[in-house]
Amino acid sequence: MEQGRGCEEVRPSYASIASVTAHSSVRVPEQARGEHTHGEPPPPRPVVRRHSVRGQILDALRAALVDGELIPGQVYSAPALGARFGVSATPVREAMQQLAGEGAVEVVPNRGFRVSERGPHELAELAEVRALIEVPVMLRLARSVEPAGWCALRPLADATVAAAAVGDRASYAEADRAFHGAVLALSGNTQLVAVADELHRRSQWPLETNPPARRADLLADASEHTALLDALIAQDVVVVQSLVREHFAGSGG
Repeated sequence: MEQGRGCEEVRPSYASIASVTAHSSVRVPEQARGEHTHGEPPPPRPVVRRHSVRGQILDALRAALVDGELIPGQVYSAPALGARFGVSATPVREAMQQLAGEGAVEVVPNRGFRVSERGPHELAELAEVRALIEVPVMLRLARSVEPAGWCALRPLADATVAAAAVGDRASYAEADRAFHGAVLALSGNTQLVAVADELHRRSQWPLETNPPARRADLLADASEHTALLDALIAQDVVVVQSLVREHFAGSGG
């Protein structure tokens, strides 16, 4: 199927999906060697650019989780992370508390925060719940949304391919959630989008026994986004059904 079929003469509006397409600009480069604090694993070094210190740190920590730089089972203290980020421990502690509420880390009294250890069973459960929520909605939208609506999502699908092509796991995670969120946003149900996004974020954290996703895995997942969008534009409900079920049964991305 030719990519972008049916979109050549469409001038889409992006207003309806703007709320779910804002990507973080945070990147976590490689850790410098020899900068441990009290024997702890070296925390990530971010480049932070967003409006609040707490928001910057939260984005950086989330990127580090996806990249596998915050290691499952390891404990990180707020003062040590704050020193590495060049900020006080307070915004780090606040960001970590939010991550604890999301289940990404656990509070360790008088020590800091331990990165949660997850197994394949939890990931399978998340994929099952996401499929129960997203698949019926996508199939309903496939029957009701005009091709112009789907064409507006082309840049988001392309963004997942671009991030996958360079193996940027943090950027891919953001682009992946933005694409899925934009699809679900066409339902007009903001509560659905919020719940699905939270489940999606949790499904992106690496497993305790597995390394972070490889570039080839990201490319395969991104190609499914492109194929799905092509089928939605073509209003081929049969193909859409097959692709969305396969997508959730596979990587769960």
